[in-house]
Amino acid sequence: MHATFFKLPTVMLLSLALLGCATNGDPRDPLEPLNRGIYKFNDVVDKAVIKPVATGYKEAMPGLVQTAVGNFFSNLDDVLVLLNDLLQFKLDQAASDLSRLAWNTSVGIVGLIDVATPMELPKHNEDFGQTLGYWGVGNGPYLVLPFFGPSTLRDTVGTAVDMQFDPVVQHTPVPERNSAIAVHTVDTRARLFDAEKVLDEAAIDRYVFLRDAYLQRRRGLVYDGNPPREKFEDNDDPAPSTPASSRP
Repeated sequence: MHATFFKLPTVMLLSLALLGCATNGDPRDPLEPLNRGIYKFNDVVDKAVIKPVATGYKEAMPGLVQTAVGNFFSNLDDVLVLLNDLLQFKLDQAASDLSRLAWNTSVGIVGLIDVATPMELPKHNEDFGQTLGYWGVGNGPYLVLPFFGPSTLRDTVGTAVDMQFDPVVQHTPVPERNSAIAVHTVDTRARLFDAEKVLDEAAIDRYVFLRDAYLQRRRGLVYDGNPPREKFEDNDDPAPSTPASSRP
């Protein structure tokens, strides 16, 4: 969920203040007791509020409408993707994403219809957390943020920066912004039902499963699917030594 629920800088300062409370568990997760507490809080909120609303949304809303809603927010996200393409000097990808944004915004009726993907202009995933990783900033400790869920110190900073350029978060008037955030949150949660079933079947410890899956996915995104061998003796990933386009 988004910034309407809490201020990210406050969470970042709290996390930094508690970095000394390390445990002897996973070195990537020195704040595990705190993180588990926040994870449980998020789970209670999800079961009490978000999941029931998302269930009603999925059952009541026609599939075409759900697709259009997802396409609309994905198109807005492409603004952030394009900015982070440029910050990482991924110029070929930036050109593709600019074309994708232009086609979906115009011909696709403000993004409601994804006309770009059939034109071989695929959706990419870039954010400022990945940009920081690309330029050598390590993960820092794993964090679970209230309402937002899994993150790291680097990705928390990245999220705070992305929010300053997010068309949804920056939209005014405020009531429209809050409504858009609510719809986006419910739509995103509804899309996670299938993954949740797999998680329920596979995970003995859901917290550990989600943590490891998140860290592995983020590592893959930073290195464009070709990460180097991990060094378990420290918390930070080594920086990519070359641009993604030059990596084997």
